Amino acid sequence: MEKNATFCQIINDELGSVCIRGDGCEMATLAEIGTARADMFIAVTGDDEDNLVACQVAKHKFNVPRTTARVRNPQNEPIFKKLGIDVTVSSTNLILESIKEEVPTHPLTHLLTIRDKGLEIVEVKIPPESTTVGKPIKELSLPPGSRLVLIIPKEHKPRVPASDTILRDGDRVIAVTTPESEEALRAVLRGT
Repeated sequence: MEKNATFCQIINDELGSVCIRGDGCEMATLAEIGTARADMFIAVTGDDEDNLVACQVAKHKFNVPRTTARVRNPQNEPIFKKLGIDVTVSSTNLILESIKEEVPTHPLTHLLTIRDKGLEIVEVKIPPESTTVGKPIKELSLPPGSRLVLIIPKEHKPRVPASDTILRDGDRVIAVTTPESEEALRAVLRGT
């Protein structure tokens, strides 16, 4: 169902006669299209309020057991859930998740540059597949000018590492290194 006559015609041209022109928020229109026989009702307009109303009418007036609504504003999702919409699909959140998956996270984060000393303070997160997992620091071949100064485990209780400190999956290691040794330090800590 589509309110806009032009869009309705485009849909019918593309998919065959599957689109009926009408307002999904109006009970008469929903009755006309047979909403009472539906097992599921999906509202995907660009207007959150219309989607909410259409789903509410379908659920409460036509006893449709399952409703799904598109939500443009993610802040509306909790409201939709509270009002009985079974499934919400946030286009904004889907786009953000897609972007997060596509943007690579750098394995070494610069925290501070000490220019006059030629040093960098960096953070490296130990991945689960790293060959350093389970090894004490004394067994690592750290590059020249590099020193591990703090370990922040998953439990977030920072500790100053000793030579016998065992590195674990998910540990965040704060280190001091030279710009020339950054890549070598990253490779050692990430086990690549």
